[in-house]
Amino acid sequence: MSMDTAYLDRILDPVVECLTPQIALRLAELRADPETQDRLDDLAAKANQGELTPEEDTEYKQAINAIDLLAILQAKARAYLQTHSSA
Repeated sequence: MSMDTAYLDRILDPVVECLTPQIALRLAELRADPETQDRLDDLAAKANQGELTPEEDTEYKQAINAIDLLAILQAKARAYLQTHSSA
C-alpha cells in the first residue's frame, strides 16, 4: 500500500461508523457502468502504449485516484460485512 492510499485508508476509517449492512453490501458491489469501464479500458491501453495525450493523462490519473478511493471504501465495507454478519 502506498503512502497515499495508507493515508486515505486512515482518513476513511470513520466512514465505517456510518455503514449499515445494506449500505455496506451496496458499496462492496459497486462497479463502473459499461460506458465508464470502456473508457477506462481505452485509457489504460493507451497508457500502456505511451500514447495518452496530456488531457487523457490527467483524466486517467484522476480515474486511478477515484478507483483507489473506491477500492479502500469497498475493502472497509467487506470488512464491516464480515464483522457484522449473522453466523
